[in-house]
Amino acid sequence: MNPRRLFIPSICLLTLGVLASCETSAPVPVPTAMEVDEHGFTAPTEHTLRLNRTAAEGLDLDHPEDFEAATRGRIAREGRVRVVGEDGTVVWDTGDYDFVTGDAPASVHPSLWRQEKLNNEHGLFEVTDGIWQVRGYDLANMSIIRGETGWILVDPLGSEETGQRAIEFARKHLGEVPIRAVLFTHSHIDHFGGIKGVVSDEQLASGEVRVIAPEGFIEESVSENILAGVAMGRRATFMFGFGLPRTPRGHVGSGLGKQPAAGNFSIAVPTDTVDTTGEELTIDGVRFVFQHTPDSEAPAEFIFYLPERRALFGAEVVSRNMHNVLTLRGAKVRDAKAWAGYIDETLRLFPDAEFLVNSHHWPVIGSERIGRFLQGQRDTYKYLHDQTLRLANDGFTPREIAAQVELPEGLAADFANRGYYGTTSHNSRAVYQRYFGFYDGNPANLNPLPPEQEAGRFVRAMGGPERVLAEGQRAFDEGDYRWAARVLNHLVFSDPDNVDGRALLAATYDQLGYQSESGPWRDMYLTASLELRTGTPSGEVDISRARDILAMIPITGYLDSMAVRLDADDYAGEDLTFNFVFTDLDESYVVEIRNSVLNYRGGEAAADADATVRLTKAFWLRLITGDAGATDLLLSDEFAVEGSRLTFLSFLRNLSPGDRAFAIVTP
Repeated sequence: MNPRRLFIPSICLLTLGVLASCETSAPVPVPTAMEVDEHGFTAPTEHTLRLNRTAAEGLDLDHPEDFEAATRGRIAREGRVRVVGEDGTVVWDTGDYDFVTGDAPASVHPSLWRQEKLNNEHGLFEVTDGIWQVRGYDLANMSIIRGETGWILVDPLGSEETGQRAIEFARKHLGEVPIRAVLFTHSHIDHFGGIKGVVSDEQLASGEVRVIAPEGFIEESVSENILAGVAMGRRATFMFGFGLPRTPRGHVGSGLGKQPAAGNFSIAVPTDTVDTTGEELTIDGVRFVFQHTPDSEAPAEFIFYLPERRALFGAEVVSRNMHNVLTLRGAKVRDAKAWAGYIDETLRLFPDAEFLVNSHHWPVIGSERIGRFLQGQRDTYKYLHDQTLRLANDGFTPREIAAQVELPEGLAADFANRGYYGTTSHNSRAVYQRYFGFYDGNPANLNPLPPEQEAGRFVRAMGGPERVLAEGQRAFDEGDYRWAARVLNHLVFSDPDNVDGRALLAATYDQLGYQSESGPWRDMYLTASLELRTGTPSGEVDISRARDILAMIPITGYLDSMAVRLDADDYAGEDLTFNFVFTDLDESYVVEIRNSVLNYRGGEAAADADATVRLTKAFWLRLITGDAGATDLLLSDEFAVEGSRLTFLSFLRNLSPGDRAFAIVTP
C-alpha cells in the first residue's frame, strides 16, 4: 500500500504549489510560421508593439520618486542572492531576474516592467533609527525593530532557508543581536513560513522568543486551503508562473514581488494574540499599538504603530499595487468595502505617522505622502466596490461591469494603485460574486452545457474546424486576441489534438501575456501557452517540506479532508462506521458513511463499528509524509486495527488524493 495515496491534505497555503515538479509530459509538436524563442514563445506582434508603446506614452515611467524610495537607506546589497537547500534545491535566486533592467522589451507591458525593476531592488535597508528591512529575499519583506535588549522581527519570510539567509545577512552588517520576539502580521505563508529559519524550536519552547499574531492566526494559516488546496495549488502554478522560464518572454515577476520561495515551511504557536483595535503591548521595551483588521487582505491580520518612532506597519492591507479582492489561484472572496473601511480607520488612528513600512515593496516616508498613499489605497477598493454595485443595480452583468470599470485618472495616475497584482477586471467580478454569486441573471447562463459539449456544438455551428481555425487566424491577424482566444479555445476543447489550433491559441496567449500589466495575468496566459505546447506538468509535491504546518492541523481538519475526497459512486448503498482513537491526544471520533456522505462526530466510540483504529497523531503524520509505509501499518506499535482491517484499508485506498496536474487549457 502506498501511503501517499492516503487523502494527503491539501495545504498549498499560497506557495506549496511551487514544490510541484516542472517536468512535463512529452512535447506536442506544434508547428508555427512565427518566430519563436528557445522556449517556444512567439515574438510580439505589431499589435502588441503598438499597444505597449501607447501604454508607455501615457505613463510617466521615468518618474524618480519610487526609484529613490526603493533604494533609500540601503546599507548593504549582495550581488546575487542564491539560496540552496540541503537537498540541492534552489530555493531563491535573484539572478533569475538580472535581465529585468533598462527599457521594457516589446514582450512586456512597460508598466509591469517598471514595477519589476523596482521589485528587483534587494538588500538591507534602514527605514529610520532602529528599524530596518531585508527586502528581495523572498516574496515578502522581513522587518527588524530594535528593542531594549534585542530584535523584534516582523514577518520572517516564507521559507526557513530564505528566513535564515536574510537574518544572517542582517547580522553580518548590524551585529549579533538576540531575537526577543517575532510578529506574524497575517495568516499567509510568505509571512510566517520562515520562522524556524530565524529562531530555534528550543527558543520557542522555552518562551525566550515571544510570538505575536492576530486572533485566529493558527486556524486560518493551516485551514484556508485544506479542503480545496489541490485545485488551488494547480491554479497557483498558473498564477505565479512556476514552470515558466525567467526571460523577457516568460515570467518577470508577480507585481507583488518576484515569486514565492521554495524550501521548507514552518510555523509557531503565538504566545500573544491581538483581537482588538487599540490594544497595546510592550515588547522588549517598545510600545506597540494595534489595529485589528480581520477579513481584509487575509482572514487573520493586524496593522500596528510604534508611537515613539512614528512608524506604522501596514501588513498587507496596503501595498504598492492594487491587490486581489479574489485571488486567481482561488480563495474566499474578500470584502472590498470592509477593506477600504480599515484603511480609512488607519488614516484616523495614526495621522502622525512619518514612516509606513509594508510587508511588500518599499516604505512610504513623510506624513503627507503616507496620507496620500493611504487615501489612494482606500479609494481604490471603495471605488471597485461602489461602482460594481452601481452598475449591477443598473442591470449590468459581471462581464459587462468588468468591461466598464476603470480607475479614475486621479487613482490610476498613482503607480501604487495600478493593477500589477489584482486588476479592475477580475476584482469587479469578485465584488459582484460576493453579493450575487455565480449567476448573472440571464437564464441562458443558468444551466449551460459543460465546456467540451458546448465546444463541439460551437465548432459544428461555425461550419467545422477549418472555419473556426480561419476565424481564429483572422482575429489573430487583426490583433483581436481576446476573441481569438475564445474561438480557438472552443476548437481545442472540441479536438485537443488539433495541432494548428493549439499552435494558434498558444500564440494568442503569448500576445495577451505580453500585453498584461498584471503579473499574475501575464503568468496565467504564458503558462497556458506553455502547456498547450508541452503538456501539463507533473503533479508530484513534496509535502514533507511542511511538516510543521501538517502537525498544526487538528484531527477534524483531516476528517474534513477525508469527506471531500470520498468518491460518492464508490459508496452507493454502503453503510460503514469507523472509530478513530488517537491515543496520544485522548481524542476519539466516529466516522460514518451513509448516502455516499462522510460525517463524523467526536466522543464515545460506536459499539457496532466495522473497524476501530487506534493510532497516534505522530504516526498519522508519518503516513501522510510518506515516512511510514505498508510494513508500519502491519507492525507499528503506534497503529492497530480492531475489526475488519481489510475494510478500513480499502476505505483509505479509495479516498481520492486529487489530481495535482489536472488539465486546464485542454479538456
